Amino acid sequence: MVGEFTLLQALAIVLAGLGAGTINTVVGSGSLITFPTLVAVGLPPLSANVSNTIGLVPAAFTGVYGYRRELRGLRPVVLRLLSATISGAVVGTVLLLAFPESVFEAVVPVLVGLAVLLVLVQPWLARRSLAHAPLERSAPWLWGAVGLTGVYGAYFGAAQGVLLIGILGLGLALDLQQVNAVKNVLAGTANVVAAVAFAFVAPVSWVAAGLVALGSSVGGLLGARIARRLPTPVLRGVVVAVGVVALVILLVN
Repeated sequence: MVGEFTLLQALAIVLAGLGAGTINTVVGSGSLITFPTLVAVGLPPLSANVSNTIGLVPAAFTGVYGYRRELRGLRPVVLRLLSATISGAVVGTVLLLAFPESVFEAVVPVLVGLAVLLVLVQPWLARRSLAHAPLERSAPWLWGAVGLTGVYGAYFGAAQGVLLIGILGLGLALDLQQVNAVKNVLAGTANVVAAVAFAFVAPVSWVAAGLVALGSSVGGLLGARIARRLPTPVLRGVVVAVGVVALVILLVN
């Protein structure tokens, strides 16, 4: 036994954390792996969500570190958008904690379904981003759009990275690797803001969070290393498949 989990369940959580940390760094949507895994091993949805958020914090740091070269020269842009992310994440955290668990259980399938849809349309978003990226360093609407992703990221988080890739690609004159690097900073920041609040006031399973963190810390570095090599259709297929399974499980339960 590892806390309240069997050894097999603990291993499944660590591996889910590894996969989520990797996917979050490469594209986003890693919570589509860890969240249903935590629910499957017996955690209530709200506890699974907050424990997952805390467990994925190490991946945010290791993913940003792995993409540090692509972030060179982007400090003014990142700092400007960080204020939007932090503001949105505070709102998202309050929304999650303000509503009863029954509301969260009802809305989770909708969020998972939306996340799967976003992953499916991501190639279209990427093509549109490359075709319409402006010459200026940031579009006027970008701050508000990034703030909304911060709200969503703190509230649930799955596919926040996909949202950010589409938004940043449309609003910044950067190549996709640089966009991905900025995405990792912003999505990770939303995760950290929510995690700090959850650590004090939410029903966290610290054993589950620790097991996710163990895997995700390695996954963040691994994701940065393979981001340019992993076939995108394969990764997208895995995420969509996991998301569909998660959606089915949540609807059945």
